Amino acid sequence: MSSHRAPHDEATPTTPSHAYLDQLHEEQAAAVATERHPGSAFAGAPAALLTRLEQAVEADSGAMVDLMLDLAAHPEVAFEEHRSAAAIVAILAEHGIEAQLGVHGLDTAIRAEIHGEGEGPTLAVLSEYDALPGVGHGCGHNVIAVMGLGAFLAIHALAQEDPSAVPGTVVYLGTPAEEGHTGKEYMAREGAFDGLDAAVMAHGYPAYDLADQVWLGRRTLKVTFHGHTAHASAQPFMGRNALDGASLMYQGVGLLRQQTPPSDRLHAIITEGGDRASVIPDTAVVEMYVRSQRPETLKDLSRRVEDVARGAALMAGVGVSIDWDEHPPSLPVRTNQALTGRWVESQRRRGRDPLPLGVVSPSLAASTDFGNVSYRLPGMHPLIQTSDAEAALHTREFAVQSTGPIARAAAADGAYGLAATLLDVLHDPALAAEVAGEFAAAGGAIDVPSYFD
Repeated sequence: MSSHRAPHDEATPTTPSHAYLDQLHEEQAAAVATERHPGSAFAGAPAALLTRLEQAVEADSGAMVDLMLDLAAHPEVAFEEHRSAAAIVAILAEHGIEAQLGVHGLDTAIRAEIHGEGEGPTLAVLSEYDALPGVGHGCGHNVIAVMGLGAFLAIHALAQEDPSAVPGTVVYLGTPAEEGHTGKEYMAREGAFDGLDAAVMAHGYPAYDLADQVWLGRRTLKVTFHGHTAHASAQPFMGRNALDGASLMYQGVGLLRQQTPPSDRLHAIITEGGDRASVIPDTAVVEMYVRSQRPETLKDLSRRVEDVARGAALMAGVGVSIDWDEHPPSLPVRTNQALTGRWVESQRRRGRDPLPLGVVSPSLAASTDFGNVSYRLPGMHPLIQTSDAEAALHTREFAVQSTGPIARAAAADGAYGLAATLLDVLHDPALAAEVAGEFAAAGGAIDVPSYFD
């Protein structure tokens, strides 16, 4: 029996199957119906204070929506967020808060502080506000910006009414250049997170509220192969083809994927490989992203990729230069469950019920420079719904929905959740001790700048 395929335009790629995604969605739907996050057994902040906090968040919600829309209308890419940062600083000034702009080594980074009454912990809430080139706020950083800022302003309002409402210090950090870069790592190396006891932020997401999700560590790699040029017809034997080295590496990486954990990600492109088919190229360049779920596995995967590059060069008879991390690498996120449990309780108060880790497949994973923060000090990075299921992250559709009604609700709920989590830690010594103890039990801080040396 012969098989028959429909005629296909040779210039048109085949259509990817949705079968795997459909299966994931079915499994997620089943898990959503049955799985529930345990929340937190800690007392946290007094209920009356949380009621006042909600009122403070609502008082600024209109201004936060205006800022969210303004950032969306004027997107700025990594390291160029001058207008966005200035807008945030202006709002802080309107509330009588002195902010530093151009701090911790970055022109568009922001720092402001609230010093309450007492010797409690020093905690930070973070904002991101860079956009994607050509897409705008397709990752919803305009919403992230106002969640962090709204939380800080609400805590400031409580401290103004009663300094004892904030028994410690709260720091606001505006963190540029997350998209494709590691702005937080640059800031960390300039002391941004020194002396902090914990840091929190939240990120937008389609369709679901997630208490936690897998975030992969990420390194970038540039491999240059060096050969000898020659006439490809008259004297090919006198050449050493750099493109052969690049091609062999590309194929070797593909084979390496068979022997890596399913959470690892390797993606590469060949950016240089010659100019004319009649000339054996003496230079070829491979650029790669290398991702893994733990710092240890990312380090191991990095070594294996280097072996592939050197082996490819040996087979092709060419030289090779291996250059890691033009910008600092991103580590995976180490989530502090004690913090996340309080976030869940705050969101339930707002009518949400964030799903636990694993309901959304860990195979749907990306990277963030907040991971570098989370291996220096306790941190949380939950996800809050800012769009419907049809808009995927890093798309223009997600950017459009990042100004819509779902995102507007998330801006207020997220601001409350971040502020409530910080107040819980400030007012509950047992919770603060658990946050610190959990971080220590997980291995404590690592020396991020030298980790991959």
